[in-house]
Amino acid sequence: MPTRSVKIIQLQHPDTTSYGSSVAGYSSSSFSRLREKIKEMTFFNWVEMFLPCCRWIRTYKWREYLQVDLMAGTTVGIMLVPQAMSYAKLAGLQPIYGLYSGFVPIFIYAIFGSSRQISIGPAALTSLLVSNVLGKIVDSSDALYTELAIVLTLMVGILECIMGLLRLGWLIRFISHSVISGFTTASAIVIGLSQAKYFLGYEIDRSSEIVPIIKSIISGADKFSWPPFVMGSIILAILQTMKHLGKSRKHLKFLRAMGPLTAVILGTSSAKIYHPSSITLVGDIPQGLPSFSIPKGFKHAKSLIPTTLVITGVAILESVGIAKALAAKNGYELDSNQELFGLGAANVLGSFFSAYPTTGSFSRSAVNHENGAKTGLAGVITGIVMCCALLFLTPVFEYIPLCALAAIVISAVISLVDYEEAIFLWRVGKKDFLLWTITAVTTLFFGIEIGVLIGVGFSLAFVIHESANPHIAVLGRLPGTTVYRNIQQYPDAYTYNGIVIVRIDSPIYFANTSYIKDRLREYEIVVDKLTRRGPQVGRIYFVVLEMSPVTYIDTSAVQALKELHHEYKSRHIQIAISNPNRNVLLMLSKSGVVELIGKEWYFVRVHDAVQVCLQHVESIKEDHMASGSDSSPEETESSFFKSLLKQRGEDSSVAELESGTYNKPSDLKHSDPLSEPLLFQKP
Repeated sequence: MPTRSVKIIQLQHPDTTSYGSSVAGYSSSSFSRLREKIKEMTFFNWVEMFLPCCRWIRTYKWREYLQVDLMAGTTVGIMLVPQAMSYAKLAGLQPIYGLYSGFVPIFIYAIFGSSRQISIGPAALTSLLVSNVLGKIVDSSDALYTELAIVLTLMVGILECIMGLLRLGWLIRFISHSVISGFTTASAIVIGLSQAKYFLGYEIDRSSEIVPIIKSIISGADKFSWPPFVMGSIILAILQTMKHLGKSRKHLKFLRAMGPLTAVILGTSSAKIYHPSSITLVGDIPQGLPSFSIPKGFKHAKSLIPTTLVITGVAILESVGIAKALAAKNGYELDSNQELFGLGAANVLGSFFSAYPTTGSFSRSAVNHENGAKTGLAGVITGIVMCCALLFLTPVFEYIPLCALAAIVISAVISLVDYEEAIFLWRVGKKDFLLWTITAVTTLFFGIEIGVLIGVGFSLAFVIHESANPHIAVLGRLPGTTVYRNIQQYPDAYTYNGIVIVRIDSPIYFANTSYIKDRLREYEIVVDKLTRRGPQVGRIYFVVLEMSPVTYIDTSAVQALKELHHEYKSRHIQIAISNPNRNVLLMLSKSGVVELIGKEWYFVRVHDAVQVCLQHVESIKEDHMASGSDSSPEETESSFFKSLLKQRGEDSSVAELESGTYNKPSDLKHSDPLSEPLLFQKP
């Protein structure tokens, strides 16, 4: 009978005896590279590592950058002054603490932060979080309220610094974009409703849940006052118009930044001219810069820990997210951990100057970028504007109507209601839409902390579910090629009788081994109604595992493979493994799985495995036909697999396989190994 040489690519099996030395060598080479990198670092490199501001100071182009930085910094400063007072009122603090929070932290961040366009200061979400947690501990009129807000700033700053130094910023990646969008949308609605009291003219309950706020608004409707409502509505309409014009028309982009200042000027002018008794004003604001003081009120620090974690998470997502986007647009690299440390340093040092928690602002950072800010000098200019406001303008601020500040807050948070994202998620991914909805609804009805926890919990649950139930595909051969792809994605791909080719698209570890085993059993039993080729046999004899996407396996996966091998062996099914990476193959070798399955059943390509398996399937078919009715199919299969085991014991056969040549009886004449299909046909 003529023979045909099947060409296969030799798989290089690692030497497990040298594994320890190779790891040690790799570690030592890593340390060597690190040592060389440290040696190559100059004095300026060390300074830039600890003080990122030196990077842009050393390369500052005065003629090109100074004018745009001055313009951007001044514009953001004009925008920040009224916003800072508005957000302080949202946080339950006196407006002066908003100005303090927009002063010292800006200078600290300019030194330690790595982003050159981001604007640091009070933000709507952090202000709401501060109000929510402190309102449950003490009344906002109590001096302890302010002390706790400053202690919270110190705690947030310390946590951010620790995470930055330990390079733990990656932890926040487990919070999906859907959770953040849902949380932000719900928080924006709560913030907007919480400011309604300044429009309506009467007090409403302070809460982070929507139901108590709405009940309070309805129950106090008889106290409604028209003057603040009319003034606030007019100012809000002006703010929205200016924002829209500033976004839609480039030559009017300055209107976006001038909106808050316009609101303050209009409100103050109206109050000075008409003196309406029903409109509440800001009142007296201390003049001068904040003095140094050590935070007090640490006995309540334990109750502030949950909010510290939430504010830190929001800070990372807001600040680091927008900082990365702006860095990419402006062509420089940004270190997330350095950014986190810069935020932490700004909060830690800011707490000694009466600041409440600060973070990066989406709106002010966008304005800073749109006005051409090139370096951190723009932030320094913003800080100088705040300094001038504290020194000279606080007597004017006492005539600002609270409804004008409320209009500034509402205008800022309207853009945070991300309904467009919800529509997009509904159209593209129902699972992400469900996550968005769960987070938004729980935040609205159960509060911010619970909403965040439930959203993050569901997000992690989805990640775990996807990991524990990985995608597994049955592969088929694309006509005219030696390429094997998912038969669901490529309906023209065909499979072979007696062989099932399975690709596992994830690491294999303790959480998904049971699922993978169940799916493999399912593929063995269920006969797919697809185009099949090859010898006509009644069942599966070979399972080829394509393991190129498998980046990692653990001991549970090793044990599962051993159990699967013994289970298949009892039913005369052989496992073949294709293209495992080095680490996976090392694990299989050290655990004895390579020897258990047989080195000859490990292949570089799926096509190599299919070639060898097809020859064995043809042998089974021929042996069964030759035996006729004298022996049952089970006896034929049993004798064939005994011959396989015997062949494994012959060194010459293994050497022949590993040398790249596998000889097997065939009735097919010599042909191109890449020809299609590879079948044994009788003349």
